[in-house]
Amino acid sequence: MARSGMTIPFDGVPLHEQRPWMEELVDLGYTDAWSSEAQGTDAFVPLALTAVWAPALRLGTAIVPAFTRGPALLAQSVATMTEAAPGRFAFGIGTSSNVIVENWNAIAFDAPYQRTRDMVRFLRAALTGEKVDAAYGTFAVKGFRLGRRPPEVPPILVAALRPGMLRLAGREGDGAIINWLSADDVRQVVPEVGQGKEIVARIFCCPSPDAETVRGYGRMAIAAYLNVPVYAAFHEWLGRGPQLKAMWDAWKAGDRKAAAAAIPDQVVDELIVHGPPEACREHIGRYVDNGVTTTALAILPFGIDVRQAVRDLSPAAGG
Repeated sequence: MARSGMTIPFDGVPLHEQRPWMEELVDLGYTDAWSSEAQGTDAFVPLALTAVWAPALRLGTAIVPAFTRGPALLAQSVATMTEAAPGRFAFGIGTSSNVIVENWNAIAFDAPYQRTRDMVRFLRAALTGEKVDAAYGTFAVKGFRLGRRPPEVPPILVAALRPGMLRLAGREGDGAIINWLSADDVRQVVPEVGQGKEIVARIFCCPSPDAETVRGYGRMAIAAYLNVPVYAAFHEWLGRGPQLKAMWDAWKAGDRKAAAAAIPDQVVDELIVHGPPEACREHIGRYVDNGVTTTALAILPFGIDVRQAVRDLSPAAGG
């Protein structure tokens, strides 16, 4: 049976006031809480709070960029979270994007595949508590040993889009984290990872019968993501290039309004789960049927009550 997760923290609510939300996730039947790290909260503090507020939940990062922390600091962060929530923390790492790494963090987005691979290899060694003195392809670590050895090495999941990263996730990770894809796309993605691996999918949801509003806001969200080079290449590989060409052309011409308007309804309906709650739950179920083992729902607040949406999409609501 698939695990049911929710993306945290929730927008529009101060972090220190979210304890009742986290406690209710358990009552609603959710098994997991997954954080992210872009321009909002960091990935670890919301999980640390949730570890205390809702000790029944498994916690995960989806994702931490491989570039924005040095190797030793990243090992310390992962080890600390593992110690705070022993046996119920999974660490998700990925390349992130040139926007986050270069534009926002002033770090060169060089050799992202290799950097992610090397960080996974380093963490595998460092989290055992052994001394690491090794040269990796993209960095070298000299004489580092964790001062507090975690109780175990947590599962390490790799955020992946195209075949190279998906295969890395299966070969050197414990599974893959996937994002911005349709339920049908999962069939193309999962075989690249391989059998027996966890597949975590962040699924964007807006349980609302107002399709016009969802599609309007959804086009803006999709345009913002799918013009980032890594996501554009991903959707080319998935075969969505012809549907998105007009959007990409308008974006390159500097007309973002036209770019968003050029996204077909079909693409929005494939990438964003929307409609009445029961229809949304059925749509989410198709991701699971096609190979997702853990859902990490992300509520899009397009004219809806976010907390009610969390309830409406929960395992408890589905009976």
